[in-house]
Amino acid sequence: MADTRTQPGWVQVMLVAIAVVGVVLGAAVLTSLLPAAVQEAIFQTPVLIVVLVVGTAWLLWRISRPRP
Repeated sequence: MADTRTQPGWVQVMLVAIAVVGVVLGAAVLTSLLPAAVQEAIFQTPVLIVVLVVGTAWLLWRISRPRP
């Protein structure tokens, strides 16, 4: 049976790109509002690596699950 899903168009790609940029800028603004001690803890520990690993694992899990 052929897969009938279509590929995302440039509009969907641009929406995702804009959303990603918005999230990154929002995180930067929120981090700048934190106290200096908390900022230092975030920048000196592998928080970003943990977020990326968890996000990647979740995405791979979602992709690997069969669709209903």
